[in-house]
Amino acid sequence: MLVLHLFHLILNVMHDRLRRIDLNLLLVFDALRRHGSVVATANELAMSPSAVSHALARLRDAMSDELFVRYGNAMRPTARAEQMATAVADSLDALDGCLEGARPFNPATSRQSFVFAATDFTAFALLPTLIEALEKSAPHVRIRVTYSTHRDSLDELAAGRIHFAIGMRDGPTINHEGVETMHCFEDEYVVAACKDHPSIQEVLTLEQYLAARHVVVTPWIDAGSVINAALERQGLKRDVAVQLPSLLAAPFIVARSSYLITLPQRVAQALGSTLPLSIYPAPFPIPPYSLEVYFHRRHASVPGHAWLRDQIRFVLERTTPAQLA
Repeated sequence: MLVLHLFHLILNVMHDRLRRIDLNLLLVFDALRRHGSVVATANELAMSPSAVSHALARLRDAMSDELFVRYGNAMRPTARAEQMATAVADSLDALDGCLEGARPFNPATSRQSFVFAATDFTAFALLPTLIEALEKSAPHVRIRVTYSTHRDSLDELAAGRIHFAIGMRDGPTINHEGVETMHCFEDEYVVAACKDHPSIQEVLTLEQYLAARHVVVTPWIDAGSVINAALERQGLKRDVAVQLPSLLAAPFIVARSSYLITLPQRVAQALGSTLPLSIYPAPFPIPPYSLEVYFHRRHASVPGHAWLRDQIRFVLERTTPAQLA
């Protein structure tokens, strides 16, 4: 009985805290965190700037914290606001999705938010073509991308923190209760080097590959490298000069050095069109990888989620490999 009494006491305290805050103020908090501007927040929420300022004052009083401080022309979040930001955004997205699911989805007018987990590469592989389509058919929907800490982000999907995960599969098919998979495409690995590389002519040999130093991108710390595994099967090992958690800097390093990078062909072709890079077939067998989009069945019947799944399929069916790059 004592435990039950304490449980009810805790619930009453939590609800009392929520009752003291107008939940509409959280919309102001989230918009101000994203924009860093009172005017932009007012425009998004169809409020006057003075009304936004008044709402911020009420929030500051309720939270006993400044929450946002002016820095130059921008409003910067305090440490307390940073601590609150993810929880507030996730809660608003969850509530928005719940309410959206209770009525027909109209892409032309919907302001629903969809959360993707991705790395910079997996986002690059799908989102530019998808968002190009969404801008025309659903001009007010919002896409928020969180950094994927695992290949498939299954835990985040199961917990409902994200709607979609864009991941690479280079092993057995994912088999996780409640998780569905949408296949995007398969791709081969190639090797990129700077133009006029001092050691490579028209063909990259295995000897040249092993003699060179390499840039390696490992977005998932706990996942082994597919390239290293392919080399190890032949009793070989490459010399890693630079290891990075994301792809952004890697091609620029390669373009200004004699280092090599092994990466998917679609990405290499896109980078080769903007940077002085030469692309070579990998001089040893590497299993192709598959780009997948994962989602949980808990969202399957939500009209907005079903619509976005159709948009992803539509984009993939009508996009050539060159356009994906």
